[in-house]
Amino acid sequence: MPAVKSILITGATSGVGFELARRLASVKGMRVMATGRNAKALQELQQVGVEGFCADLRDAKQLDWLVSRIGEVPDVIVYSAGVGRFNFAHEASDEEMAEMLETNVLVPMQLTKRLLPAMMERKSGHLLFIGSQAGKVATPKTSVYAATKHALIGYTNALRMEAAPYHLDVSVIHPGPIDTPFIELADQTGKYKQAMGSQLLSIDTVVRAVIQTIREPRREVNLPKVMGLTSKLYALAPSLVEVIGRPFFYKK
Repeated sequence: MPAVKSILITGATSGVGFELARRLASVKGMRVMATGRNAKALQELQQVGVEGFCADLRDAKQLDWLVSRIGEVPDVIVYSAGVGRFNFAHEASDEEMAEMLETNVLVPMQLTKRLLPAMMERKSGHLLFIGSQAGKVATPKTSVYAATKHALIGYTNALRMEAAPYHLDVSVIHPGPIDTPFIELADQTGKYKQAMGSQLLSIDTVVRAVIQTIREPRREVNLPKVMGLTSKLYALAPSLVEVIGRPFFYKK
Protein backbone atom coordinates (compact mmCIF):
# COMPACT_ATOMS: atom_id res chain seq x y z
CA MET A 1 0.00 0.00 0.00
CA PRO A 2 2.57 2.59 -1.11
CA ALA A 3 0.12 5.50 -1.32
CA VAL A 4 -1.14 5.04 2.25
CA LYS A 5 1.16 6.59 4.83
CA SER A 6 -1.17 6.80 7.81
CA ILE A 7 -4.33 5.13 9.04
CA LEU A 8 -6.69 5.57 11.99
CA ILE A 9 -8.77 2.63 13.22
CA THR A 10 -11.64 3.03 15.66
CA GLY A 11 -12.85 0.09 17.74
CA ALA A 12 -9.32 -1.28 17.58
CA THR A 13 -9.24 -2.98 20.96
CA SER A 14 -11.00 -6.18 19.89
CA GLY A 15 -12.10 -8.26 16.94
CA VAL A 16 -11.54 -7.00 13.42
CA GLY A 17 -10.16 -3.61 14.49
CA PHE A 18 -7.51 -5.14 16.74
CA GLU A 19 -6.30 -7.65 14.17
CA LEU A 20 -6.32 -5.05 11.40
CA ALA A 21 -4.15 -2.69 13.45
CA ARG A 22 -1.78 -5.50 14.37
CA ARG A 23 -1.27 -6.56 10.75
CA LEU A 24 -0.91 -3.06 9.33
CA ALA A 25 1.74 -2.30 11.94
CA SER A 26 4.08 -4.56 9.95
CA VAL A 27 3.78 -2.38 6.82
CA LYS A 28 7.04 -0.47 6.56
CA GLY A 29 6.69 3.29 6.76
CA MET A 30 3.01 3.31 7.71
CA ARG A 31 1.77 5.20 10.75
CA VAL A 32 -0.98 3.13 12.36
CA MET A 33 -3.18 4.81 14.96
CA ALA A 34 -5.73 2.89 17.01
CA THR A 35 -8.42 4.01 19.40
CA GLY A 36 -10.71 2.14 21.76
CA ARG A 37 -11.70 1.87 25.42
CA ASN A 38 -9.56 -1.11 26.43
CA ALA A 39 -6.21 0.25 27.66
CA LYS A 40 -4.67 -3.22 27.99
CA ALA A 41 -5.42 -4.09 24.34
CA LEU A 42 -3.97 -0.76 23.22
CA GLN A 43 -0.79 -1.52 25.17
CA GLU A 44 -0.49 -4.81 23.26
CA LEU A 45 -0.78 -2.92 19.99
CA GLN A 46 1.75 -0.34 21.09
CA GLN A 47 4.27 -3.15 21.56
CA VAL A 48 4.14 -3.84 17.80
CA GLY A 49 4.39 -0.19 16.81
CA VAL A 50 0.79 1.02 16.81
CA GLU A 51 0.02 4.42 18.33
CA GLY A 52 -2.76 3.88 20.86
CA PHE A 53 -5.30 6.45 22.02
CA CYS A 54 -7.56 5.27 24.84
CA ALA A 55 -10.87 7.11 24.56
CA ASP A 56 -14.63 6.70 24.68
CA LEU A 57 -15.66 8.53 21.53
CA ARG A 58 -19.25 8.81 22.71
CA ASP A 59 -17.95 11.60 24.93
CA ALA A 60 -17.55 14.76 22.82
CA LYS A 61 -14.60 15.95 24.90
CA GLN A 62 -12.74 12.69 24.38
CA LEU A 63 -13.60 12.78 20.69
CA ASP A 64 -12.10 16.26 20.39
CA TRP A 65 -9.10 15.10 22.42
CA LEU A 66 -8.47 12.30 19.92
CA VAL A 67 -8.67 14.68 16.96
CA SER A 68 -6.19 17.03 18.65
CA ARG A 69 -3.74 14.20 19.40
CA ILE A 70 -3.54 12.53 15.99
CA GLY A 71 -2.19 15.65 14.30
CA GLU A 72 -2.36 15.56 10.52
CA VAL A 73 -5.50 13.83 9.30
CA PRO A 74 -4.68 10.24 8.22
CA ASP A 75 -4.90 8.99 4.66
CA VAL A 76 -7.38 6.29 5.68
CA ILE A 77 -9.93 6.12 8.48
CA VAL A 78 -11.44 2.72 9.28
CA TYR A 79 -14.60 2.92 11.37
CA SER A 80 -14.57 -0.48 13.04
CA ALA A 81 -16.24 0.32 16.37
CA GLY A 82 -19.65 -1.25 16.74
CA VAL A 83 -21.98 -2.71 19.33
CA GLY A 84 -25.14 -4.81 19.13
CA ARG A 85 -27.69 -6.33 21.47
CA PHE A 86 -30.00 -9.12 20.32
CA ASN A 87 -33.42 -8.40 21.81
CA PHE A 88 -36.96 -8.20 20.54
CA ALA A 89 -37.98 -4.58 19.93
CA HIS A 90 -40.17 -4.38 23.06
CA GLU A 91 -37.41 -5.88 25.23
CA ALA A 92 -34.55 -3.52 24.33
CA SER A 93 -33.78 -1.11 27.15
CA ASP A 94 -33.43 2.62 26.60
CA GLU A 95 -29.77 2.34 27.58
CA GLU A 96 -29.12 -0.38 24.99
CA MET A 97 -30.83 1.66 22.29
CA ALA A 98 -28.77 4.74 23.13
CA GLU A 99 -25.54 2.73 23.21
CA MET A 100 -26.12 1.26 19.75
CA LEU A 101 -27.21 4.54 18.19
CA GLU A 102 -24.30 6.47 19.66
CA THR A 103 -21.60 3.92 18.87
CA ASN A 104 -22.79 2.76 15.47
CA VAL A 105 -24.19 5.99 14.02
CA LEU A 106 -23.44 9.21 15.88
CA VAL A 107 -19.76 8.65 16.60
CA PRO A 108 -18.81 7.84 12.98
CA MET A 109 -20.74 10.91 11.83
CA GLN A 110 -19.19 13.16 14.46
CA LEU A 111 -15.65 11.95 13.81
CA THR A 112 -16.13 12.36 10.06
CA LYS A 113 -17.41 15.90 10.57
CA ARG A 114 -14.21 16.79 12.40
CA LEU A 115 -11.74 15.15 9.98
CA LEU A 116 -13.43 15.57 6.59
CA PRO A 117 -12.60 19.28 5.99
CA ALA A 118 -8.84 18.61 6.03
CA MET A 119 -9.29 15.69 3.61
CA MET A 120 -11.35 17.89 1.32
CA GLU A 121 -8.72 20.61 1.42
CA ARG A 122 -5.90 18.29 0.39
CA LYS A 123 -8.24 16.39 -2.00
CA SER A 124 -7.23 12.91 -0.92
CA GLY A 125 -8.39 10.38 1.62
CA HIS A 126 -10.37 7.21 2.16
CA LEU A 127 -13.23 6.69 4.61
CA LEU A 128 -13.90 3.00 5.17
CA PHE A 129 -16.86 1.93 7.29
CA ILE A 130 -17.62 -1.53 8.68
CA GLY A 131 -21.33 -1.93 8.12
CA SER A 132 -23.37 -5.13 8.36
CA GLN A 133 -25.64 -7.32 6.30
CA ALA A 134 -28.20 -6.46 8.97
CA GLY A 135 -28.31 -3.00 7.41
CA LYS A 136 -29.62 -4.57 4.22
CA VAL A 137 -31.77 -7.41 5.53
CA ALA A 138 -33.15 -6.85 9.02
CA THR A 139 -34.00 -9.94 11.06
CA PRO A 140 -35.84 -10.68 14.32
CA LYS A 141 -34.11 -9.57 17.54
CA THR A 142 -31.95 -7.05 15.67
CA SER A 143 -34.46 -4.24 15.14
CA VAL A 144 -32.38 -1.51 16.78
CA TYR A 145 -29.02 -2.81 15.57
CA ALA A 146 -30.35 -3.16 12.02
CA ALA A 147 -31.74 0.37 12.21
CA THR A 148 -28.29 1.72 13.06
CA LYS A 149 -26.74 -0.08 10.10
CA HIS A 150 -29.55 1.10 7.80
CA ALA A 151 -28.71 4.62 8.94
CA LEU A 152 -25.04 4.08 8.15
CA ILE A 153 -25.90 3.05 4.59
CA GLY A 154 -27.93 6.21 4.08
CA TYR A 155 -25.21 8.36 5.56
CA THR A 156 -22.39 6.86 3.50
CA ASN A 157 -24.39 6.99 0.26
CA ALA A 158 -24.87 10.73 0.67
CA LEU A 159 -21.33 11.24 1.96
CA ARG A 160 -19.91 9.47 -1.08
CA MET A 161 -21.57 11.94 -3.45
CA GLU A 162 -20.48 14.91 -1.35
CA ALA A 163 -16.90 13.65 -1.21
CA ALA A 164 -16.56 12.78 -4.91
CA PRO A 165 -15.65 16.31 -6.10
CA TYR A 166 -12.72 16.25 -3.68
CA HIS A 167 -11.43 12.87 -4.94
CA LEU A 168 -12.21 11.13 -1.66
CA ASP A 169 -13.16 7.44 -1.49
CA VAL A 170 -16.01 6.18 0.68
CA SER A 171 -16.25 2.40 1.13
CA VAL A 172 -18.52 0.20 3.22
CA ILE A 173 -17.84 -3.43 4.03
CA HIS A 174 -20.97 -5.39 4.92
CA PRO A 175 -20.06 -8.64 6.69
CA GLY A 176 -22.43 -11.26 7.94
CA PRO A 177 -21.97 -12.56 11.50
CA ILE A 178 -18.29 -12.69 12.50
CA ASP A 179 -16.72 -14.96 15.09
CA THR A 180 -15.64 -12.16 17.46
CA PRO A 181 -16.42 -11.10 21.04
CA PHE A 182 -19.23 -9.01 19.50
CA ILE A 183 -21.33 -12.19 19.24
CA GLU A 184 -20.96 -13.03 22.94
CA LEU A 185 -21.91 -9.49 23.95
CA ALA A 186 -24.84 -9.29 21.54
CA ASP A 187 -26.30 -12.68 22.43
CA GLN A 188 -26.04 -13.34 26.15
CA THR A 189 -27.57 -16.83 25.73
CA GLY A 190 -24.70 -18.17 23.63
CA LYS A 191 -27.20 -20.03 21.44
CA TYR A 192 -26.65 -17.94 18.32
CA LYS A 193 -22.94 -18.67 18.03
CA GLN A 194 -23.58 -22.36 18.58
CA ALA A 195 -26.36 -22.40 15.99
CA MET A 196 -24.30 -20.57 13.37
CA GLY A 197 -21.21 -22.75 13.83
CA SER A 198 -19.02 -22.79 10.72
CA GLN A 199 -21.25 -20.22 9.02
CA LEU A 200 -19.64 -17.46 11.08
CA LEU A 201 -17.07 -15.42 9.19
CA SER A 202 -13.53 -15.55 10.53
CA ILE A 203 -11.75 -12.38 11.62
CA ASP A 204 -9.07 -13.18 9.05
CA THR A 205 -11.60 -13.17 6.19
CA VAL A 206 -12.89 -9.72 7.13
CA VAL A 207 -9.45 -8.24 7.79
CA ARG A 208 -8.20 -9.43 4.41
CA ALA A 209 -11.22 -7.82 2.76
CA VAL A 210 -10.53 -4.54 4.57
CA ILE A 211 -6.88 -4.52 3.52
CA GLN A 212 -7.83 -5.30 -0.08
CA THR A 213 -10.34 -2.44 -0.04
CA ILE A 214 -7.69 -0.08 1.32
CA ARG A 215 -5.46 -1.10 -1.59
CA GLU A 216 -8.25 -0.91 -4.16
CA PRO A 217 -11.14 1.29 -2.91
CA ARG A 218 -14.60 0.02 -3.78
CA ARG A 219 -18.08 1.32 -3.10
CA GLU A 220 -19.05 -1.73 -1.06
CA VAL A 221 -17.98 -5.26 -0.27
CA ASN A 222 -20.39 -8.00 0.80
CA LEU A 223 -19.15 -10.88 2.94
CA PRO A 224 -19.77 -13.59 2.03
CA LYS A 225 -20.48 -12.60 -1.58
CA VAL A 226 -23.71 -14.58 -1.69
CA MET A 227 -25.22 -12.18 0.84
CA GLY A 228 -24.93 -9.43 -1.73
CA LEU A 229 -27.29 -11.44 -3.90
CA THR A 230 -29.62 -12.05 -0.96
CA SER A 231 -29.92 -8.33 -0.24
CA LYS A 232 -30.73 -7.63 -3.91
CA LEU A 233 -33.41 -10.30 -3.87
CA TYR A 234 -34.76 -8.85 -0.63
CA ALA A 235 -35.10 -5.42 -2.28
CA LEU A 236 -37.16 -7.00 -5.06
CA ALA A 237 -39.22 -9.52 -3.07
CA PRO A 238 -38.96 -8.85 0.68
CA SER A 239 -41.91 -11.03 1.67
CA LEU A 240 -40.49 -14.01 -0.20
CA VAL A 241 -37.08 -13.68 1.47
CA GLU A 242 -38.69 -13.29 4.90
CA VAL A 243 -40.65 -16.52 4.43
CA ILE A 244 -37.79 -18.55 2.95
CA GLY A 245 -35.25 -17.18 5.41
CA ARG A 246 -37.37 -17.60 8.54
CA PRO A 247 -35.56 -20.72 9.83
CA PHE A 248 -32.20 -18.99 9.45
CA PHE A 249 -33.36 -15.63 10.80
CA TYR A 250 -34.67 -17.20 14.02
CA LYS A 251 -31.36 -18.78 14.99
CA LYS A 252 -30.81 -15.94 17.48
